[in-house]
Amino acid sequence: MTERERFERVVHRQQRSHPTFFERPHLTRRCFFRDSLTGLAGSFLLGVPAVGETVSAGSVLTQNTARNVIFVFLRGAPSHVDTFDFKYLQGVTPPEFEPETFGGVTVPMALLGNTSRVLDKIAIIRSGLAWARAHPLAQSWVQAGRDPASVTGQIAPHIGSVVALEKERERTQYQTLPGFIALRAGNIVGSGYFPPRFGPLRVEPSTEGLQILDHPRGQEVFRRRWAILDEMEAGFRSGNAPFGERAAGLSGMYADARRMMFNPAVSAAFSYTDEEHARYGATSFGDAMLTARKIIEQDQGTRFIQVELNGWDHHTDIYGTQDDDTEGTIYSRTAVFDPAFAALIEDLDASGRLDETLVLACGEFGRTPGPLSSTRHGRDHYLQMFFVLAGGGIKGGTVVGSTNDLGGRGPGSFTTEFGWSRQREIRPEDIEATVYSALGIDWTTVRLDDPLGRGFRYVPLSDEDAYGPVDELWA
Repeated sequence: MTERERFERVVHRQQRSHPTFFERPHLTRRCFFRDSLTGLAGSFLLGVPAVGETVSAGSVLTQNTARNVIFVFLRGAPSHVDTFDFKYLQGVTPPEFEPETFGGVTVPMALLGNTSRVLDKIAIIRSGLAWARAHPLAQSWVQAGRDPASVTGQIAPHIGSVVALEKERERTQYQTLPGFIALRAGNIVGSGYFPPRFGPLRVEPSTEGLQILDHPRGQEVFRRRWAILDEMEAGFRSGNAPFGERAAGLSGMYADARRMMFNPAVSAAFSYTDEEHARYGATSFGDAMLTARKIIEQDQGTRFIQVELNGWDHHTDIYGTQDDDTEGTIYSRTAVFDPAFAALIEDLDASGRLDETLVLACGEFGRTPGPLSSTRHGRDHYLQMFFVLAGGGIKGGTVVGSTNDLGGRGPGSFTTEFGWSRQREIRPEDIEATVYSALGIDWTTVRLDDPLGRGFRYVPLSDEDAYGPVDELWA
């Protein structure tokens, strides 16, 4: 049995059908007492797990080469065959793309000319494959690393929340920013069943910085008002809070927010010059990428940053014209992404932070290869996709996997070479495991504090070794 066949068997086994009530086995009185007593005896043997207790599904060796993660989420699903798995198709690909090849990687210079400067620092996965082609489902899947419609998917935290929780013990008393920050984030996955303080702090970068870090009446007035508020609400945030643990947990969030006020290091993380604004493309997305870099440089406790760029849902007129400045074409999206992404990689590298910062860029799935749709001249949803990574010890100039036409659909239709040891397509769960491994987090961890009492696995099916990190990125 090949690794791919084993994987498909494991995954298929988890996709069980649910019989109706009348199809289920009859439970006799003898079976009832047998099962009840078995469970009672078992409970004395196993004991009750403490809150926060974890176990590991297996002995694994993590890469442990990164301290931070910047996740660039290209919401809407960019066309892989027009970007990082570029395929030229006569009569379809615009000649204005001006493709050039660098070390075996062909780049459409009109779209990714700036990114071509950092090809030696990035790794491209072309054998990626999404599980779903519906935007909301696939977007949540990429952010949580699991099927959001599954049982544990209903309570699953964002990957960034797992990172924030795992790295909490490494914080110092002088670090004031939350572990997880989201910049320009839309419908982002939250903290799941984790305490709210591990959820994303959503921020919109501005040329004026974060005005909320100051108080119009000054620091002394703010201090007095804070003391009054703290006294009035003390009973609602105590251990016996009348509205439950979730409400009581807000106390820690309030305290964290308080430490951010009048803090010069925090102000520096969200401030930038006109020259820096221009270097990153003079766009709100560029400002977010610039802010992500500054947050990392200030080292105030943030370990996971998500930056989003939407508008990649190119069903209609994907090519348009290069003069079209609307969000309806791939030209407009790459014109925003390209300078900011290249500047982020170059500046992190220049400051020495790239070695300790894993940068990940991807959408939720890819786009139909081959000719454009005949009526709308666009590309529709497709499972084949790319993942781009850089930093965190990853070897630059690496390409994992390749695609080609195996079904008459056009170049880039299917994976022809997997490019890694598991000899199958690379799924979002594998990327999740890769992120955890890079940060030194055991991706087989099982938390025993979930409200379902089932045990929450950081990566699904880790007990059966279904998914794993792409270690070839560090080869």
